[in-house]
Amino acid sequence: MNDPIVTAWQTHGRLQTDYIKAIPTEALTAKLNGKGRSVGAILAHLHHNRLAWLEPAAPDLMAGVAKVDKEGMVDTAVLLTALPTSADAIAALLTRSLAAGGKVKGFGGQAASFFGYLVAHESYHHGEIGLILGHAGFALDNKTAYGLWNWK
Repeated sequence: MNDPIVTAWQTHGRLQTDYIKAIPTEALTAKLNGKGRSVGAILAHLHHNRLAWLEPAAPDLMAGVAKVDKEGMVDTAVLLTALPTSADAIAALLTRSLAAGGKVKGFGGQAASFFGYLVAHESYHHGEIGLILGHAGFALDNKTAYGLWNWK
């Protein structure tokens, strides 16, 4: 049976996948007022941030987990493969860290804090994406937008 922290991370990943599925492919190039990162680049950033933590903490878990093109990210299918793959690797890191006393190598804190950091970071960017989508004329329906809160 999974630790509750790992289960919560997996819930976060499932909700994120549902959120990404609802973003129209043409919206991946949208930027806020034409500036900053695009929606696709932000989602690629989430994947790359996970890899940046995996590399020092558990490089063996990066097998089969590749970087994606963050600047030209215009393919929902790539994101729907990359993000769940890196989420699974993070789940394995959390599982391993919890079994070894709770420390995450390179993080300087407990696995529960690492989980909190990742969810806070990614949730910030989910809100940023929602703002960009709304301003660019791609606002997500309420069921999708509020679906990120369906942690039951």
